[in-house]
Amino acid sequence: RYGPMRFLVSLFFSFAAGVRISPSPPFAATAVACRRRALPRAVEAVPGESCTGEKVVVVGATGYIGKAVVRESVRRGYATTAVVRDAAKAAGEPKFEGARIATADVCDPPALGAAGSPFEKGAVDVVISCLASRSGSKKDSFAIDYQATLNCLDAARAAGARHFVLLSAFCVKSAERKDPYALQFQYAKMEFEAKLREQTEMTYSIVRPTAFFKSVSGQLEVVNSGAPFVYFDLGEGRCATCNPISEADLAAALVDTVADKSKENALWNLGGPDDGLSMKQQGEMVAEVLGKEEAKLLAVPIGLFDVIIGGLQGGADLALRASRFDAWPEGAPEWLVKGLASGLAGLAQSLEDSAEFGRIGRYYAVEDMLTTDPADKYGRTTLRQHYERIAVEGQEYDPYTTMFAPNK
Repeated sequence: RYGPMRFLVSLFFSFAAGVRISPSPPFAATAVACRRRALPRAVEAVPGESCTGEKVVVVGATGYIGKAVVRESVRRGYATTAVVRDAAKAAGEPKFEGARIATADVCDPPALGAAGSPFEKGAVDVVISCLASRSGSKKDSFAIDYQATLNCLDAARAAGARHFVLLSAFCVKSAERKDPYALQFQYAKMEFEAKLREQTEMTYSIVRPTAFFKSVSGQLEVVNSGAPFVYFDLGEGRCATCNPISEADLAAALVDTVADKSKENALWNLGGPDDGLSMKQQGEMVAEVLGKEEAKLLAVPIGLFDVIIGGLQGGADLALRASRFDAWPEGAPEWLVKGLASGLAGLAQSLEDSAEFGRIGRYYAVEDMLTTDPADKYGRTTLRQHYERIAVEGQEYDPYTTMFAPNK
């Protein structure tokens, strides 16, 4: 059904897109300036249950994790507002039942705090941000992971909110270390985290999950069709290892931080309850869950990424140089010169973005997304249980985490 070339290309982009997911030592809680507001009342934090009774606003509410956070916040008893771009479309979302749906453009700072908006003064106590760029390109990452999230932070401060919860990513550690292979979205998230720490009006919690279940389950339908489970071989039988977390467990952890004083002004690296599972082990598990007699595994050399990324980046560099060419023949029409320069510059940017997309894929094929401290493991749902469920029920199609679109 799927040709080998299409399969490998699709796998490449499945790895590249499946994440915003993502061992670095936890940061010590920073000193809190006296202007930061205290919890409204003494609350004994009970994981999965605590509710302070405050008003919660969720931005990035229409995303995979954002929807789960809205549902969990409502379940706990919080007065919850889901911030969306299209209220009519969001009104049909089952996970928003019980929540107020508000329309706002997180890229438009004046509109965020306007009368009747989700960030109207006094309208919000806690903000949970699940904002993340879709593509991971430099432009999108700094527009959403940094600037749009900063807009929401500034609006929350102006509105008098008490606490800000940030869904970040485990892999931001690479930007902090200035790894040569660190990614643009990691730098964008790191820079926002710095802004969050330096402000003094609100307390905060930064949650860095390893990986989402959905981002490591895109191959299940492919294996079920008879194709092999593909993983990237790092040499000497090694492959990347992770302990991903379910959407419901991650949502519960994010909402827990609203009442948990131990997570105040702190960073929480967070994985699921599993011990580390290698990609090869995940492939064997998928085959077993699907009732396959034998796991069909295909190890692809990691060098494949280097070839693809090198080609894309080389093309981007060449197109950019060509767009700056100024030795056109005398008399060449100005419209032609400008048109070619503009087209080549656009091509260069497109290829540059694709190369970054490839670097994202390579990063997650090589780096372990793994928490080992018991305090950094959360939830009850194992990856095997997730596979067993979606093998029966299927999973919602998402072009960013599922390898192939359903036939329509």
